[in-house]
Amino acid sequence: MADFIVAVDQGTTSTRCMLFDREGNERGRHQLEHTQILPQPGWVEHNPVEIVERFRTVVRTLLGAEGLGPADLAAVGVTNQRETTVVWNKRTGQPYHNAIVWQDTRTDRMVAAVEREGKGDVVRQKAGIPPATYFSGGKIAWMLKHVPGLRKDAEAGEALFGTIDSWLVWHLTGGVDGGAHLTDVTNASRTMLMDIDTLDWDDELLGIWGVPREMLPEIRPSSDPNLYGHTRAHTSFGGEIPIGGVLGDQQAAMVGQVCLDPGEAKNTYGTGNFLLLNTGEEPVRSKNGLLTTVCYQFGSDKPKYALEGSIAVTGSAVQWLRDQLGIISGAAESEALARSVQDNGGVYFVPAFSGLFAPYWRSDARGAIVGLSRFNTNAHIARATLEAICYQSKDVVEAMERDSGVRLEVLKADGGITANDLCMQIQADVLGVDVVRPVVAETTALGAAYAAGLAVGFWNSPEDLRQNWQEGKRWRPTTTAEERAAGHAGWRKAVERTLNWVDVE
Repeated sequence: MADFIVAVDQGTTSTRCMLFDREGNERGRHQLEHTQILPQPGWVEHNPVEIVERFRTVVRTLLGAEGLGPADLAAVGVTNQRETTVVWNKRTGQPYHNAIVWQDTRTDRMVAAVEREGKGDVVRQKAGIPPATYFSGGKIAWMLKHVPGLRKDAEAGEALFGTIDSWLVWHLTGGVDGGAHLTDVTNASRTMLMDIDTLDWDDELLGIWGVPREMLPEIRPSSDPNLYGHTRAHTSFGGEIPIGGVLGDQQAAMVGQVCLDPGEAKNTYGTGNFLLLNTGEEPVRSKNGLLTTVCYQFGSDKPKYALEGSIAVTGSAVQWLRDQLGIISGAAESEALARSVQDNGGVYFVPAFSGLFAPYWRSDARGAIVGLSRFNTNAHIARATLEAICYQSKDVVEAMERDSGVRLEVLKADGGITANDLCMQIQADVLGVDVVRPVVAETTALGAAYAAGLAVGFWNSPEDLRQNWQEGKRWRPTTTAEERAAGHAGWRKAVERTLNWVDVE
Protein backbone atom coordinates (compact mmCIF):
# COMPACT_ATOMS: atom_id res chain seq x y z
CA MET A 1 0.00 0.00 0.00
CA ALA A 2 1.33 3.42 -0.95
CA ASP A 3 1.97 5.45 2.20
CA PHE A 4 3.39 8.69 0.80
CA ILE A 5 2.76 11.57 -1.57
CA VAL A 6 5.80 13.12 -3.22
CA ALA A 7 5.80 16.82 -4.07
CA VAL A 8 8.23 18.58 -6.36
CA ASP A 9 8.56 22.30 -5.58
CA GLN A 10 10.44 24.05 -8.37
CA GLY A 11 11.13 27.53 -7.03
CA THR A 12 12.95 30.65 -8.17
CA THR A 13 16.27 29.80 -6.56
CA SER A 14 16.06 26.05 -5.97
CA THR A 15 14.24 22.79 -6.58
CA ARG A 16 13.15 20.60 -3.69
CA CYS A 17 11.50 17.23 -3.44
CA MET A 18 9.49 16.46 -0.30
CA LEU A 19 7.64 13.43 1.07
CA PHE A 20 4.42 13.68 3.08
CA ASP A 21 2.38 11.08 4.96
CA ARG A 22 -1.39 10.93 5.49
CA GLU A 23 -1.22 13.31 8.45
CA GLY A 24 0.52 15.92 6.31
CA ASN A 25 3.83 15.43 8.12
CA GLU A 26 7.08 15.93 6.26
CA ARG A 27 8.94 12.63 5.98
CA GLY A 28 11.96 13.71 3.99
CA ARG A 29 13.37 16.30 1.61
CA HIS A 30 16.23 17.10 -0.70
CA GLN A 31 16.96 20.47 -2.27
CA LEU A 32 19.40 21.97 -4.79
CA GLU A 33 19.91 25.53 -5.97
CA HIS A 34 20.23 26.46 -9.64
CA THR A 35 22.07 29.27 -11.40
CA GLN A 36 20.67 32.79 -11.52
CA ILE A 37 21.58 34.20 -14.94
CA LEU A 38 21.71 38.02 -15.07
CA PRO A 39 22.72 39.03 -18.63
CA GLN A 40 22.11 42.77 -18.14
CA PRO A 41 20.31 45.09 -15.72
CA GLY A 42 16.67 44.10 -15.30
CA TRP A 43 17.10 40.72 -17.03
CA VAL A 44 16.76 37.49 -15.02
CA GLU A 45 17.01 34.06 -16.65
CA HIS A 46 17.26 30.37 -15.75
CA ASN A 47 18.57 27.47 -17.79
CA PRO A 48 15.54 25.16 -18.28
CA VAL A 49 17.79 22.15 -18.92
CA GLU A 50 19.61 22.76 -15.63
CA ILE A 51 16.24 22.93 -13.83
CA VAL A 52 15.22 19.54 -15.25
CA GLU A 53 18.58 18.08 -14.19
CA ARG A 54 18.21 19.47 -10.66
CA PHE A 55 14.64 18.16 -10.57
CA ARG A 56 15.76 14.66 -11.52
CA THR A 57 18.60 14.73 -9.00
CA VAL A 58 16.51 15.81 -5.99
CA VAL A 59 13.88 13.15 -6.71
CA ARG A 60 16.42 10.38 -7.20
CA THR A 61 18.46 11.42 -4.14
CA LEU A 62 15.48 11.64 -1.78
CA LEU A 63 13.86 8.38 -2.84
CA GLY A 64 17.24 6.64 -2.66
CA ALA A 65 17.96 8.00 0.81
CA GLU A 66 14.54 6.86 2.07
CA GLY A 67 14.70 3.50 0.28
CA LEU A 68 11.40 4.12 -1.53
CA GLY A 69 10.16 2.90 -4.88
CA PRO A 70 7.08 3.47 -7.06
CA ALA A 71 4.93 1.13 -4.95
CA ASP A 72 5.41 3.40 -1.92
CA LEU A 73 4.15 6.55 -3.68
CA ALA A 74 0.44 7.19 -4.18
CA ALA A 75 0.85 10.25 -6.41
CA VAL A 76 3.07 13.10 -7.50
CA GLY A 77 2.22 16.77 -7.05
CA VAL A 78 4.02 19.59 -8.83
CA THR A 79 4.28 23.21 -7.76
CA ASN A 80 6.35 25.89 -9.42
CA GLN A 81 7.59 29.43 -9.63
CA ARG A 82 4.82 31.12 -11.60
CA GLU A 83 5.06 33.33 -14.71
CA THR A 84 8.60 32.14 -15.53
CA THR A 85 8.40 31.34 -19.23
CA VAL A 86 9.88 28.45 -21.20
CA VAL A 87 9.46 27.85 -24.94
CA TRP A 88 10.81 24.61 -26.38
CA ASN A 89 10.72 22.45 -29.50
CA LYS A 90 8.42 19.47 -29.05
CA ARG A 91 10.47 17.26 -31.38
CA THR A 92 13.95 17.96 -29.97
CA GLY A 93 13.02 18.97 -26.43
CA GLN A 94 15.48 21.85 -26.67
CA PRO A 95 14.53 25.30 -25.32
CA TYR A 96 14.65 28.14 -27.85
CA HIS A 97 16.00 30.49 -25.17
CA ASN A 98 16.76 30.54 -21.47
CA ALA A 99 13.65 30.70 -19.30
CA ILE A 100 12.68 34.33 -18.70
CA VAL A 101 12.02 34.62 -14.95
CA TRP A 102 9.04 36.38 -13.39
CA GLN A 103 11.35 39.06 -11.96
CA ASP A 104 12.62 40.04 -15.42
CA THR A 105 11.70 43.56 -16.62
CA ARG A 106 12.84 43.51 -20.27
CA THR A 107 9.22 43.71 -21.47
CA ASP A 108 8.57 47.10 -19.84
CA ARG A 109 8.21 48.94 -23.15
CA MET A 110 5.92 46.27 -24.59
CA VAL A 111 3.73 46.54 -21.51
CA ALA A 112 3.72 50.33 -21.71
CA ALA A 113 2.67 50.10 -25.37
CA VAL A 114 -0.34 47.94 -24.48
CA GLU A 115 -1.46 50.60 -22.00
CA ARG A 116 -0.75 53.42 -24.47
CA GLU A 117 -2.87 51.69 -27.12
CA GLY A 118 -5.82 51.56 -24.72
CA LYS A 119 -5.80 47.78 -24.32
CA GLY A 120 -4.82 47.66 -20.65
CA ASP A 121 -8.39 47.60 -19.38
CA VAL A 122 -9.20 44.61 -21.61
CA VAL A 123 -6.35 42.71 -19.95
CA ARG A 124 -7.51 43.76 -16.48
CA GLN A 125 -11.12 42.80 -17.08
CA LYS A 126 -10.57 39.47 -18.82
CA ALA A 127 -7.33 38.23 -17.23
CA GLY A 128 -7.89 39.83 -13.81
CA ILE A 129 -4.36 41.23 -13.78
CA PRO A 130 -2.80 44.42 -15.15
CA PRO A 131 -0.37 44.52 -18.07
CA ALA A 132 2.96 44.10 -16.27
CA THR A 133 6.46 42.77 -16.87
CA TYR A 134 5.70 40.17 -14.17
CA PHE A 135 3.42 37.98 -16.27
CA SER A 136 4.10 35.43 -19.00
CA GLY A 137 2.30 36.93 -22.00
CA GLY A 138 4.84 39.67 -22.59
CA LYS A 139 7.74 37.27 -22.08
CA ILE A 140 6.37 34.96 -24.80
CA ALA A 141 5.87 37.98 -27.08
CA TRP A 142 9.48 39.04 -26.49
CA MET A 143 10.78 35.60 -27.47
CA LEU A 144 8.56 35.48 -30.55
CA LYS A 145 10.02 38.81 -31.63
CA HIS A 146 13.68 38.21 -30.83
CA VAL A 147 14.36 34.47 -31.32
CA PRO A 148 14.92 33.70 -35.04
CA GLY A 149 12.48 31.16 -36.49
CA LEU A 150 10.42 30.86 -33.30
CA ARG A 151 7.23 32.49 -34.58
CA LYS A 152 7.20 30.22 -37.64
CA ASP A 153 7.64 27.14 -35.45
CA ALA A 154 5.00 28.39 -32.99
CA GLU A 155 2.39 28.91 -35.68
CA ALA A 156 3.16 25.42 -37.03
CA GLY A 157 2.65 23.86 -33.58
CA GLU A 158 6.31 22.86 -33.29
CA ALA A 159 7.14 25.28 -30.46
CA LEU A 160 5.49 24.80 -27.07
CA PHE A 161 5.08 27.40 -24.34
CA GLY A 162 4.81 26.56 -20.70
CA THR A 163 5.36 27.88 -17.25
CA ILE A 164 7.75 25.64 -15.31
CA ASP A 165 4.98 23.21 -14.34
CA SER A 166 4.28 22.44 -18.00
CA TRP A 167 7.99 21.99 -18.72
CA LEU A 168 8.36 19.47 -15.87
CA VAL A 169 5.12 17.56 -16.57
CA TRP A 170 6.10 17.26 -20.24
CA HIS A 171 9.41 15.66 -19.21
CA LEU A 172 7.81 13.44 -16.56
CA THR A 173 5.28 12.03 -19.00
CA GLY A 174 7.66 11.22 -21.82
CA GLY A 175 9.14 14.43 -23.24
CA VAL A 176 9.79 14.01 -26.97
CA ASP A 177 8.18 10.58 -26.68
CA GLY A 178 4.61 11.76 -26.25
CA GLY A 179 4.97 14.08 -23.26
CA ALA A 180 1.71 15.71 -22.11
CA HIS A 181 1.49 19.46 -22.74
CA LEU A 182 -0.67 20.65 -19.83
CA THR A 183 -1.00 23.35 -17.21
CA ASP A 184 -3.47 24.10 -14.42
CA VAL A 185 -5.89 26.98 -13.94
CA THR A 186 -3.71 28.76 -11.38
CA ASN A 187 -0.64 28.94 -13.62
CA ALA A 188 -2.75 29.81 -16.66
CA SER A 189 -4.26 32.71 -14.72
CA ARG A 190 -0.79 34.29 -14.53
CA THR A 191 -0.20 34.59 -18.27
CA MET A 192 -2.46 37.55 -19.26
CA LEU A 193 -3.85 35.09 -21.84
CA MET A 194 -6.63 33.24 -19.96
CA ASP A 195 -10.12 34.60 -19.29
CA ILE A 196 -10.59 34.04 -15.55
CA ASP A 197 -14.35 33.62 -15.97
CA THR A 198 -14.26 30.95 -18.71
CA LEU A 199 -10.95 29.36 -17.61
CA ASP A 200 -9.89 29.16 -21.26
CA TRP A 201 -7.38 30.91 -23.49
CA ASP A 202 -8.97 34.05 -24.91
CA ASP A 203 -8.57 35.06 -28.55
CA GLU A 204 -8.65 38.79 -27.81
CA LEU A 205 -5.92 38.47 -25.20
CA LEU A 206 -3.85 36.27 -27.52
CA GLY A 207 -4.20 38.96 -30.18
CA ILE A 208 -3.01 41.72 -27.85
CA TRP A 209 0.23 39.87 -27.16
CA GLY A 210 0.54 38.22 -30.57
CA VAL A 211 0.71 34.68 -29.17
CA PRO A 212 -0.36 31.76 -31.40
CA ARG A 213 -2.86 29.46 -29.70
CA GLU A 214 -1.01 26.44 -31.16
CA MET A 215 1.84 26.82 -28.65
CA LEU A 216 -0.34 26.84 -25.53
CA PRO A 217 -0.93 23.92 -23.14
CA GLU A 218 -4.32 22.44 -22.28
CA ILE A 219 -5.73 23.91 -19.05
CA ARG A 220 -6.71 21.43 -16.31
CA PRO A 221 -8.04 21.61 -12.71
CA SER A 222 -5.38 21.99 -9.99
CA SER A 223 -6.40 18.63 -8.51
CA ASP A 224 -7.43 16.41 -11.40
CA PRO A 225 -8.96 12.93 -10.92
CA ASN A 226 -8.41 12.43 -14.65
CA LEU A 227 -4.69 12.91 -13.93
CA TYR A 228 -1.97 14.82 -15.74
CA GLY A 229 -0.54 11.47 -16.74
CA HIS A 230 1.91 9.05 -15.18
CA THR A 231 5.64 9.29 -14.66
CA ARG A 232 7.55 7.14 -17.13
CA ALA A 233 9.66 4.24 -15.94
CA HIS A 234 12.89 5.86 -17.16
CA THR A 235 12.38 8.98 -15.00
CA SER A 236 13.91 9.45 -11.56
CA PHE A 237 10.77 7.93 -10.03
CA GLY A 238 11.66 4.55 -11.54
CA GLY A 239 8.13 3.63 -12.51
CA GLU A 240 4.62 4.80 -13.32
CA ILE A 241 3.14 7.05 -10.64
CA PRO A 242 0.00 9.16 -11.19
CA ILE A 243 0.53 12.91 -11.44
CA GLY A 244 -2.59 14.16 -9.68
CA GLY A 245 -2.00 17.82 -8.87
CA VAL A 246 -0.38 20.95 -10.27
CA LEU A 247 -0.52 24.41 -8.67
CA GLY A 248 1.42 27.64 -8.94
CA ASP A 249 3.50 28.00 -5.81
CA GLN A 250 1.48 30.68 -4.05
CA GLN A 251 -1.84 28.97 -4.69
CA ALA A 252 -0.23 25.75 -3.49
CA ALA A 253 0.65 27.50 -0.24
CA MET A 254 -3.00 28.55 0.14
CA VAL A 255 -4.02 24.89 -0.11
CA GLY A 256 -1.17 23.85 2.21
CA GLN A 257 -2.31 26.44 4.76
CA VAL A 258 -5.89 25.14 4.26
CA CYS A 259 -7.15 28.65 3.39
CA LEU A 260 -10.12 27.08 1.62
CA ASP A 261 -12.92 29.38 2.78
CA PRO A 262 -13.63 33.00 1.79
CA GLY A 263 -11.84 35.46 4.09
CA GLU A 264 -8.90 33.17 4.91
CA ALA A 265 -5.45 34.57 4.04
CA LYS A 266 -1.79 33.59 4.12
CA ASN A 267 1.55 35.21 3.37
CA THR A 268 4.39 33.19 1.87
CA TYR A 269 7.88 34.51 2.58
CA GLY A 270 10.21 33.30 -0.14
CA THR A 271 12.24 34.95 -2.89
CA GLY A 272 9.34 37.40 -2.98
CA ASN A 273 6.33 37.72 -0.70
CA PHE A 274 2.86 36.68 -1.81
CA LEU A 275 -0.19 37.47 0.28
CA LEU A 276 -3.45 35.85 -0.88
CA LEU A 277 -7.02 36.21 0.37
CA ASN A 278 -9.63 33.60 -0.60
CA THR A 279 -12.65 35.42 -2.10
CA GLY A 280 -14.78 32.36 -2.92
CA GLU A 281 -16.42 31.36 -6.20
CA GLU A 282 -16.67 34.87 -7.69
CA PRO A 283 -13.62 36.83 -8.83
CA VAL A 284 -13.24 40.21 -7.11
CA ARG A 285 -11.68 42.87 -9.34
CA SER A 286 -9.26 44.94 -7.32
CA LYS A 287 -9.43 48.74 -7.18
CA ASN A 288 -6.29 49.01 -5.06
CA GLY A 289 -3.46 47.49 -7.05
CA LEU A 290 -4.01 43.82 -6.24
CA LEU A 291 -4.34 40.87 -8.60
CA THR A 292 -7.46 38.83 -9.21
CA THR A 293 -6.32 35.26 -9.66
CA VAL A 294 -7.58 31.69 -9.58
CA CYS A 295 -6.89 30.27 -6.12
CA TYR A 296 -7.48 26.59 -6.98
CA GLN A 297 -9.89 24.17 -8.59
CA PHE A 298 -10.53 20.67 -7.27
CA GLY A 299 -11.84 18.33 -9.95
CA SER A 300 -15.15 19.40 -11.46
CA ASP A 301 -15.97 21.78 -8.59
CA LYS A 302 -16.27 25.48 -9.31
CA PRO A 303 -12.93 27.28 -9.05
CA LYS A 304 -12.10 29.39 -6.02
CA TYR A 305 -10.63 32.83 -6.58
CA ALA A 306 -8.26 35.02 -4.60
CA LEU A 307 -7.01 38.56 -4.30
CA GLU A 308 -3.22 38.59 -4.32
CA GLY A 309 -0.56 41.06 -3.41
CA SER A 310 2.70 40.09 -5.12
CA ILE A 311 5.97 41.57 -3.86
CA ALA A 312 8.98 40.97 -6.09
CA VAL A 313 11.92 41.17 -3.67
CA THR A 314 11.88 40.06 -0.05
CA GLY A 315 13.97 36.94 0.69
CA SER A 316 16.09 37.71 -2.36
CA ALA A 317 17.02 41.02 -0.70
CA VAL A 318 18.66 38.98 2.07
CA GLN A 319 20.36 36.92 -0.65
CA TRP A 320 21.58 40.23 -2.14
CA LEU A 321 23.20 41.15 1.19
CA ARG A 322 25.05 37.84 1.00
CA ASP A 323 25.97 37.61 -2.67
CA GLN A 324 26.36 41.19 -3.86
CA LEU A 325 27.29 43.18 -0.71
CA GLY A 326 29.02 40.37 1.19
CA ILE A 327 27.95 41.68 4.61
CA ILE A 328 26.61 38.28 5.68
CA SER A 329 27.83 34.78 4.86
CA GLY A 330 24.39 33.15 5.01
CA ALA A 331 20.72 34.00 5.40
CA ALA A 332 20.68 32.91 9.05
CA GLU A 333 23.36 35.48 9.86
CA SER A 334 21.01 38.32 8.86
CA GLU A 335 18.99 37.82 12.05
CA ALA A 336 21.98 37.97 14.40
CA LEU A 337 23.37 41.04 12.64
CA ALA A 338 20.01 42.82 12.69
CA ARG A 339 19.53 41.99 16.39
CA SER A 340 22.80 43.70 17.24
CA VAL A 341 21.05 47.09 16.91
CA GLN A 342 17.85 48.21 18.64
CA ASP A 343 16.25 49.77 15.57
CA ASN A 344 16.97 50.74 11.96
CA GLY A 345 18.87 53.90 12.94
CA GLY A 346 16.75 55.91 10.53
CA VAL A 347 17.66 53.69 7.55
CA TYR A 348 15.05 52.35 5.13
CA PHE A 349 15.79 49.96 2.28
CA VAL A 350 13.28 49.67 -0.56
CA PRO A 351 14.49 46.69 -2.66
CA ALA A 352 12.74 47.69 -5.90
CA PHE A 353 15.28 45.81 -8.03
CA SER A 354 12.58 44.81 -10.54
CA GLY A 355 10.40 47.85 -10.02
CA LEU A 356 7.62 47.83 -7.43
CA PHE A 357 4.90 45.20 -7.60
CA ALA A 358 1.66 45.32 -5.58
CA PRO A 359 0.08 47.63 -4.74
CA TYR A 360 2.13 50.18 -6.71
CA TRP A 361 2.91 48.47 -10.05
CA ARG A 362 5.69 50.91 -10.92
CA SER A 363 8.21 49.45 -13.35
CA ASP A 364 10.07 52.80 -13.28
CA ALA A 365 11.11 52.29 -9.64
CA ARG A 366 14.53 51.00 -8.59
CA GLY A 367 16.04 50.02 -5.26
CA ALA A 368 17.14 52.64 -2.76
CA ILE A 369 18.71 52.78 0.70
CA VAL A 370 17.79 56.11 2.31
CA GLY A 371 18.37 57.89 5.62
CA LEU A 372 22.06 57.02 5.88
CA SER A 373 24.42 58.92 8.17
CA ARG A 374 27.95 58.29 9.45
CA PHE A 375 26.34 56.64 12.48
CA ASN A 376 24.92 53.75 10.47
CA THR A 377 26.52 50.32 10.10
CA ASN A 378 25.92 47.15 8.14
CA ALA A 379 23.71 46.03 11.05
CA HIS A 380 21.28 48.87 10.35
CA ILE A 381 21.17 47.84 6.69
CA ALA A 382 20.48 44.24 7.71
CA ARG A 383 17.65 45.36 10.00
CA ALA A 384 16.24 47.65 7.31
CA THR A 385 16.24 44.66 4.95
CA LEU A 386 14.09 42.61 7.33
CA GLU A 387 11.83 45.61 7.90
CA ALA A 388 11.42 46.03 4.13
CA ILE A 389 9.97 42.52 3.95
CA CYS A 390 7.40 43.47 6.58
CA TYR A 391 6.53 46.95 5.36
CA GLN A 392 5.92 45.72 1.82
CA SER A 393 3.52 43.15 3.28
CA LYS A 394 1.75 45.88 5.28
CA ASP A 395 1.16 47.87 2.07
CA VAL A 396 -0.52 44.81 0.56
CA VAL A 397 -2.61 44.08 3.66
CA GLU A 398 -3.97 47.63 3.64
CA ALA A 399 -4.90 47.36 -0.05
CA MET A 400 -6.54 44.00 0.59
CA GLU A 401 -8.63 45.39 3.42
CA ARG A 402 -9.82 48.26 1.19
CA ASP A 403 -10.79 45.84 -1.61
CA SER A 404 -12.47 43.20 0.53
CA GLY A 405 -13.81 45.24 3.41
CA VAL A 406 -12.44 42.56 5.74
CA ARG A 407 -9.89 43.47 8.39
CA LEU A 408 -7.12 40.96 8.88
CA GLU A 409 -7.32 39.39 12.33
CA VAL A 410 -4.44 36.94 12.09
CA LEU A 411 -1.85 36.26 9.39
CA LYS A 412 -0.89 32.68 8.53
CA ALA A 413 2.76 32.71 7.48
CA ASP A 414 4.92 30.17 5.70
CA GLY A 415 8.14 29.95 3.72
CA GLY A 416 11.82 30.02 4.55
CA ILE A 417 11.96 33.47 6.18
CA THR A 418 9.52 32.36 8.89
CA ALA A 419 12.55 30.68 10.50
CA ASN A 420 13.80 34.22 11.22
CA ASP A 421 12.20 35.01 14.59
CA LEU A 422 13.16 38.69 14.47
CA CYS A 423 11.62 39.19 11.03
CA MET A 424 8.35 37.55 12.13
CA GLN A 425 8.25 39.67 15.30
CA ILE A 426 8.79 42.80 13.21
CA GLN A 427 5.94 41.64 10.96
CA ALA A 428 3.56 41.30 13.91
CA ASP A 429 4.65 44.72 15.19
CA VAL A 430 4.26 46.41 11.80
CA LEU A 431 0.80 44.90 11.18
CA GLY A 432 -0.51 45.04 14.73
CA VAL A 433 -1.91 41.50 14.46
CA ASP A 434 -0.74 38.02 15.44
CA VAL A 435 1.43 36.14 12.94
CA VAL A 436 1.14 32.34 13.03
CA ARG A 437 3.40 29.72 11.48
CA PRO A 438 2.17 26.12 11.08
CA VAL A 439 4.17 23.08 12.14
CA VAL A 440 4.92 22.38 8.47
CA ALA A 441 6.27 25.73 7.25
CA GLU A 442 6.95 24.52 3.70
CA THR A 443 3.27 24.69 2.81
CA THR A 444 3.95 25.21 -0.90
CA ALA A 445 5.10 21.63 -1.31
CA LEU A 446 2.41 20.44 1.11
CA GLY A 447 -0.30 22.11 -1.01
CA ALA A 448 0.93 20.32 -4.12
CA ALA A 449 0.88 17.06 -2.18
CA TYR A 450 -2.68 17.74 -1.01
CA ALA A 451 -3.87 18.46 -4.57
CA ALA A 452 -2.28 15.26 -5.85
CA GLY A 453 -3.57 13.19 -2.92
CA LEU A 454 -7.16 14.41 -3.29
CA ALA A 455 -7.08 13.43 -6.97
CA VAL A 456 -6.27 9.79 -6.20
CA GLY A 457 -8.24 9.37 -2.97
CA PHE A 458 -5.23 9.45 -0.63
CA TRP A 459 -7.29 12.09 1.20
CA ASN A 460 -11.05 11.88 0.82
CA SER A 461 -12.03 15.54 1.15
CA PRO A 462 -10.70 19.00 2.02
CA GLU A 463 -11.94 18.40 5.57
CA ASP A 464 -9.20 15.79 5.95
CA LEU A 465 -6.68 18.53 5.18
CA ARG A 466 -8.10 20.80 7.88
CA GLN A 467 -7.53 18.07 10.45
CA ASN A 468 -3.82 18.08 9.57
CA TRP A 469 -3.14 21.81 10.15
CA GLN A 470 -1.33 22.54 13.43
CA GLU A 471 0.00 25.81 14.82
CA GLY A 472 3.75 25.77 15.23
CA LYS A 473 4.58 29.25 16.57
CA ARG A 474 2.82 32.58 17.16
CA TRP A 475 4.23 36.10 17.31
CA ARG A 476 2.17 38.85 19.00
CA PRO A 477 2.55 42.61 18.49
CA THR A 478 4.69 44.49 21.04
CA THR A 479 4.53 48.04 19.63
CA THR A 480 2.00 50.82 20.08
CA ALA A 481 -0.23 52.18 17.33
CA GLU A 482 1.80 55.43 17.37
CA GLU A 483 5.08 53.56 16.88
CA ARG A 484 3.57 51.57 14.02
CA ALA A 485 2.29 54.72 12.31
CA ALA A 486 5.63 56.53 12.63
CA GLY A 487 7.59 53.61 11.21
CA HIS A 488 5.20 53.19 8.29
CA ALA A 489 5.31 56.92 7.51
CA GLY A 490 9.10 56.68 7.15
CA TRP A 491 8.68 53.69 4.87
CA ARG A 492 6.24 55.52 2.61
CA LYS A 493 8.69 58.43 2.30
CA ALA A 494 11.39 55.95 1.29
CA VAL A 495 9.12 54.37 -1.36
CA GLU A 496 8.57 57.82 -2.90
CA ARG A 497 12.35 58.15 -3.39
CA THR A 498 12.45 55.06 -5.64
CA LEU A 499 9.91 56.29 -8.21
CA ASN A 500 10.62 57.74 -11.68
CA TRP A 501 14.17 56.40 -11.66
CA VAL A 502 13.95 54.55 -15.00
CA ASP A 503 12.43 56.17 -18.09
CA VAL A 504 9.69 53.90 -19.48
CA GLU A 505 8.34 54.92 -22.85
